[in-house]
Amino acid sequence: MSVIVFVEHDGGVIKKKNFEAVQYASGIAQKTGATVTAVILGTIADAEIEKLGAYGAQKVLHVDDNRLDELHPRAYTTALLTAIEKEDAKIIVALNDINGRAVAPRVAVKLKAGLVAGALTYPDMEKGFLIKKAVYSGKAFAYVNITSDTKVIMLMPNTFPVAKTEGKATIEKLPVNFGDKDFGIKVKEVSKVTGEVSLSDAALVVSGGRGMKGPENWYLIEDLAKELGAATACSRPVSDADWRPHHEHVGQTGGTIRPDLYIAVGISGAIQHLAGVNGSKTIVVINRDPEAPFFKAANYGVIGDAMEVLPRLTEAVKKFKLHK
Repeated sequence: MSVIVFVEHDGGVIKKKNFEAVQYASGIAQKTGATVTAVILGTIADAEIEKLGAYGAQKVLHVDDNRLDELHPRAYTTALLTAIEKEDAKIIVALNDINGRAVAPRVAVKLKAGLVAGALTYPDMEKGFLIKKAVYSGKAFAYVNITSDTKVIMLMPNTFPVAKTEGKATIEKLPVNFGDKDFGIKVKEVSKVTGEVSLSDAALVVSGGRGMKGPENWYLIEDLAKELGAATACSRPVSDADWRPHHEHVGQTGGTIRPDLYIAVGISGAIQHLAGVNGSKTIVVINRDPEAPFFKAANYGVIGDAMEVLPRLTEAVKKFKLHK
């Protein structure tokens, strides 16, 4: 019996959050006496697939079909169901991201399986199969016990640290009989952001709000982000005003991120924004208003004008890097 983990890749490159999912599946497998089988779809080199072994995968089933290079939820579901049947899997792990949310619930329905979306902990098997997850946009937590024979877990990305090992995985090609309806939706165009640190995968994020006063000052955010090797983000009013592209908007109505470090500059910290970032390991707030609500959620705070603080902080980072 295997724990199946659905692994995504971006143009043939496996990102950190997928290693996290594999290691999470490995942790469950160790408790249940199962093996870990990763499933990966589309065009990707064996050398890249082999990396999964270092994070706990013992076997990788590769559905090598270039039609799967773009997301087709029905086809992805068919491929996963084929792998689950082959491996006699009772536990399926996926990420709680765009692809995972398009596929994992479909798999759960097909298998009549219980599902937890946004898992934050390993299952507590002393209490059944109890998993903690965030609810109400991160303002509370719920504990869900999956009682069905087959279980689907959607892991919140960037929740667990990953540790590379010397493990190796075997790779098998998995043939799948797709139906015409599996590719019923035709993808005409895919637009991807390039040349930037991906916000969803970033360990460090520098984010700006209306306190930046205008798009002409955004170079201060970008300069600091460049020195840190961080991604950039923004609050909703900034994206609504078209100061920044909408894919950078984080919050209740934007993206949800969980970086190791989140630096919020000129953001008041409304509950809607906090909902998208309160999973960050460390939050640093820079704001000239000492009464800004964000300071209550911050690990560290700097009271001051962003126009003065950011250049000095960027310069300090440069000096630290020179003497490191």
